[in-house]
Amino acid sequence: MEQISTKAAEGQESDLIQVKDLKKYFKVGDKSFLHAIDGVSFSVKHGETLGLVGESGCGKSTVGTVMMRLQRPTSGQVLMDGKNIFQTRGRSEDMELRKRMQIIFQDPYSSLNPKKRIKDILAESYKIHKTCTRQQLSDTINQLCETTGISTDMLLQYPHELDGGKRQVVGIARALSLHPEFIVCDEPVSALDVSVQAKIINLLMDLQEQMHLSYLFISHDLSVVKHISHRIAVMYLGQLVELASKEDLFSDTRHPYSIALLSAIPKVDVDHKVKRIVLKGDVPSPIDPKPVCRFASRCWMSQEICFQEAPPLQEVSPGHCVACHFADKSRERMKDATVTGIDG
Repeated sequence: MEQISTKAAEGQESDLIQVKDLKKYFKVGDKSFLHAIDGVSFSVKHGETLGLVGESGCGKSTVGTVMMRLQRPTSGQVLMDGKNIFQTRGRSEDMELRKRMQIIFQDPYSSLNPKKRIKDILAESYKIHKTCTRQQLSDTINQLCETTGISTDMLLQYPHELDGGKRQVVGIARALSLHPEFIVCDEPVSALDVSVQAKIINLLMDLQEQMHLSYLFISHDLSVVKHISHRIAVMYLGQLVELASKEDLFSDTRHPYSIALLSAIPKVDVDHKVKRIVLKGDVPSPIDPKPVCRFASRCWMSQEICFQEAPPLQEVSPGHCVACHFADKSRERMKDATVTGIDG
């Protein structure tokens, strides 16, 4: 991966977004429910990037779509500056909120209208929200293109005429068109080549610094999340299992699932070999799960209490929260993990 510039998380302010006990269940059959999100709580500060990681199917993208009100929650709250975004009063307040919150989708092709030219895609938000006159529209779009690095030649092209990286830049430009404060980045680089990923990540970080944006950056790639995030939340089967600054998460990992995830990151330093932890056991069903530790069946540290009681997400050190009955012993007991190979 290309070298990605890092920005210090300086001068961060109070919480812009607060997610409180958010739940999203999908009905399966007559009486059963799939627990896609099950009691997730976190916050995002002004100018901060919170990385949300986990394996496919853990519910991280559902968190993003519910926060953007593309899906209604089963219960819980999402507060923006202390106001519940699910309880807007009338169309004007709803439209104002949509200007403040935007999303960058994972697939830069299917998220763009194939029948419209790029200039029309970028113009759509200005027309809907009536933020500029018809005479100002062209200059406004050109200014947006200059900010995001889109050449004016692209404006007359259709999405299928662009490569994946350029399409994703268009998606980023569309999200920025209304000058939002908070953006959900739903795996924005997972479908791109590694070299293109670095350019997109750098663009997002530069825009954040220029416009003081806040991001929820959803990804399954920990190496990417480490570069762009200030804090990282680890998700497993609809619940957060660890939340910490990126420095603490990588240097003082506490939850066994997080430890296993970090061990899977490819290493190129042959002098510092890392034991690869391959998880065994069955993944519990997310349909009507029992109120126990959902990772217990795959965990090398599990004991009787893990199959009887769900551990709460609690602070084990300043700013570092873990949902594990044995979070204080996880480092000591890593040697008990099932080791199947060495990464070099």
